[in-house]
Amino acid sequence: MTATGTSLSPGGRQVWARARGVLLVLALVVVAGIALALARSTEHHGRLDPRSADRNGSRAVAELLKDHGVSTRVVTSLDEAVAAAGPQVTLLVAGPDLLTDGRQTALRERTATAGGRTVLVAPGWPSTAALAPGVTADFPSGSEVLEPGCTLPEAVRAGSVRLGGERYEVGDAVDAETCYASDGLPTLVRLNDPAGGDTVLLGSPDILFNHRLAEDGNASLALQLLGSREHLVWYLPSPADSSPGGDGDTDAPGGEQSFFDLIPSGWLWGALQLVVAGVLAAIWRGRRLGPLVMERLPVAIRASETTEGRARLYHRAHARDRASAVLRSAARTRLAPLVGVPTRQAHSADALLPALSARLVDSQRDVRELLFGTTPADDAELVRLADQLDALEREVRTS
Repeated sequence: MTATGTSLSPGGRQVWARARGVLLVLALVVVAGIALALARSTEHHGRLDPRSADRNGSRAVAELLKDHGVSTRVVTSLDEAVAAAGPQVTLLVAGPDLLTDGRQTALRERTATAGGRTVLVAPGWPSTAALAPGVTADFPSGSEVLEPGCTLPEAVRAGSVRLGGERYEVGDAVDAETCYASDGLPTLVRLNDPAGGDTVLLGSPDILFNHRLAEDGNASLALQLLGSREHLVWYLPSPADSSPGGDGDTDAPGGEQSFFDLIPSGWLWGALQLVVAGVLAAIWRGRRLGPLVMERLPVAIRASETTEGRARLYHRAHARDRASAVLRSAARTRLAPLVGVPTRQAHSADALLPALSARLVDSQRDVRELLFGTTPADDAELVRLADQLDALEREVRTS
């Protein structure tokens, strides 16, 4: 028992063997995070920004519009976008889902009466109800080359283009034209506004990207949708936008918003997906591996090594209850034949304790607590219990 007790303290090599797996995983996570950040910073820098020449920027379409006499102005706040709306203005909203509910309502109230054109790029269910009444977003599809399938002049002249992405369902009472159907639902919808303007929903931003503009009829459709007015206002919603935006229900001074009002809905869905992934990972890691299977060992192992290995497992799991139960059970099994008790009754206190008391007349120890007692509170008490059981067995053998 002494050898087992001294082997419970792990050495430096054992600590490293246990920790290296965790450290390797943490290192991989850090490296992957850095690589992902670098990739996103280069690939998606200036996404849908008409000033960006990156592959996912939109400088190419802005230059083509400039050649056709259409001026392009970039705004990043709702106040600027609302103030710029008018009959001779096309307002492009690059990320409508990033707007809060109040800002979506304020934007719709202004554009519906401005008489110009509003182009919404890939609006999903968080924004269609407010910005395109009567239209609901369905499950998105992959980006692909689609045929017009409608009589909208801009689509007929452009022909096949790369669209897809968000798909829409249009109510029967809505005055709208639908084009470029994917799996039966349109990915481009044009709504007529009450003041003579219109609202265009683009299911995918592909036709505006620099690296996609020259494909199929992408350039033609982009120029027609964005160049129907003299001026193009390109609205890039920004988290730093301090515009109150008609949030209405904010009674705090200065129209202050809560923290959750400033979080785009996409981040909330992303957090929910992480929670689900964490739960699934916990279930996977906590799965039962089934009962133990007994095998014949290919080599003989010394009893001391087996005892030491089991002691290490108990120590690592803090299983003092199991370890003390094994020590007491083994001691009772060895003591029973020494005091004339059948082995099958070795674990019965009523049978074993009277026989031991008769053999140990002068003993002052509490034999019941020693053989049938409670779990030790710490490792020191567990070692003390093992020593006392050894002493009890020696005393019975020599009495």
